Amino acid sequence: MPLSERARAISLSVTLALDARAKALADQGRDIINMSVGEPDFPAPKVVREDASRRVLSGDVRYTPAAGTKALRKAIGEQVGSLRGIGAYAPEEVTVCHSTKHALSGAMLTLVDPGDEVLLFLPAWVSYVEIVRIAGGVPVSVPSRADCGPDFDAIERAITPRTKAVLLNSPSNPTGYVWTHDEVRRLAALCEKRNLWILSDEIYRRLVYEGEPNLSPASISPAIRARTVVLDGASKSLAMTGYRIGFAAAPREVAGGIERLHSHLTGAPNTVSQEGYLAALTGQEPPEIAEMCAEFDRRRRWLVSALEDMGLTVPWPRGAFYAFPDVRAYLDERGTRGFCEDVLEKENLALVPGTAFGVDTHVRLSYALSLDAIQKAAARLRNFLEKHPRRAAALAGARR
Repeated sequence: MPLSERARAISLSVTLALDARAKALADQGRDIINMSVGEPDFPAPKVVREDASRRVLSGDVRYTPAAGTKALRKAIGEQVGSLRGIGAYAPEEVTVCHSTKHALSGAMLTLVDPGDEVLLFLPAWVSYVEIVRIAGGVPVSVPSRADCGPDFDAIERAITPRTKAVLLNSPSNPTGYVWTHDEVRRLAALCEKRNLWILSDEIYRRLVYEGEPNLSPASISPAIRARTVVLDGASKSLAMTGYRIGFAAAPREVAGGIERLHSHLTGAPNTVSQEGYLAALTGQEPPEIAEMCAEFDRRRRWLVSALEDMGLTVPWPRGAFYAFPDVRAYLDERGTRGFCEDVLEKENLALVPGTAFGVDTHVRLSYALSLDAIQKAAARLRNFLEKHPRRAAALAGARR
């Protein structure tokens, strides 16, 4: 019997597939350096681990409400408001989810009807296209500027009567680009004028290393807040990836819609993870957050400098923990996927091809691993480029 059309149409996440391939090679004894997955190499803060452990040992691990515990929703609502310089969200405006990806999926299913268009700004995270399609929507890819910032002429051209929402990801995965305050305000004004929802994926918002901090559209005005769904979670800034906990903060009717969907599709969020997340949001901020950010910044500067020294052009990443160098001079007919396959097989280095993000000219390197590992990875990439048959042409192009 055939699978459903929906299941047949969905492709496996390229990043997870590459991670699986790299781990399989490592299991065979290969010395693989894996820069393909965006997972902090730090443990969750001590307070998170302690409170989560206490909940497990208490034996009181039961279902919670589908939207999460009242205490956690209140703490999230207060933190969302505090960090973004606006009034707190009421608990009824917050739905706790199994991850930010889960929150985005719920928001998309709540807001998008079949045939509705959702604008995605390229390069865009690998799962955005599939999540829009699963909801019955039509993903519309909008190219960005050479520095990976927004091209507003292209955005305006992409809007049609069927456009329902835009999906903003700042800081960006895969580029690390952080939208300027003026750019966010301009997008918000356009969405208000054209009556569009803003789905704002802010999972990396606390990982901004220089310049102005990330601006959430919800911070701009009450009118913009009323059309914005803030999507965030604990995976990146709290290194709680395996805990699988995130949230959507939105107008009450949207948060309620996500809650109703998840009550049937997934049920209550993980009780132990909720307890750990609550511990991180109450009391003093865990000191591990600042320590982790400082280390990411150190790695970022070293890696970008090393890539530029190889002759590669790298859009400057102000946030997240990725570098996105342009490797088009080294590509053959297989594009970036072939480039990454060759680097993995010849140099034991796992990268992500830009084609996964809708841009088949760049590759993504995650610097969420130790500086020592990053330095070894850079040496392997340099060795690969120096032996590449297109090396001379690439260097000549870089000089021009």
